[in-house]
Amino acid sequence: MSVTSYSARVVYAAATMAALSLTATVAAPRLSAQVGGIAVGAVAPADFTLSSLDGASVDLRAMIGKKPVVMEFWATWCPLCRKLEPAFKSAKAQYGSQVAFLNIGVPDNQSIERQKAYVTERSMDGMFVFDAESKMMKAYAVPHTSYVVVLDKTGKVVYTGVGGDQDLDAAIRKALPGS
Repeated sequence: MSVTSYSARVVYAAATMAALSLTATVAAPRLSAQVGGIAVGAVAPADFTLSSLDGASVDLRAMIGKKPVVMEFWATWCPLCRKLEPAFKSAKAQYGSQVAFLNIGVPDNQSIERQKAYVTERSMDGMFVFDAESKMMKAYAVPHTSYVVVLDKTGKVVYTGVGGDQDLDAAIRKALPGS
């Protein structure tokens, strides 16, 4: 085999690999924030009364439809939830007067006492409730812990997402008037 023939084959192979790589990149689906769960645009179910971590009853109907609401379905064992904690703290500081924040504890390998101890230990503030019978999880079709649902003030879902790297600021802005 001549040097020219070998060089041509190398160039052809490299060009073919580059073309295949470009095709795979263009054809690959882009990830969006909607990863299952309740559909964006749906009216959020609100007929729930859950226990706060202090044992008080919290009626969701008193919360939804008054002002925007940011909900997170979380657990103490969830690393993605832990990763979201600083973003939630920042969002609560920035939007706390305009938006209600609700952290919904999932019952998988959890107890209300375990979640209360975790929240106390980490000095977390806000409204924390426990979905002991998974009724709210089922109604919102929760795909995973660290699942965030943002509602506008009418109770319509404007954002859902999963994971520790969610842009809560952008999600919340979708729910604010004039956005």
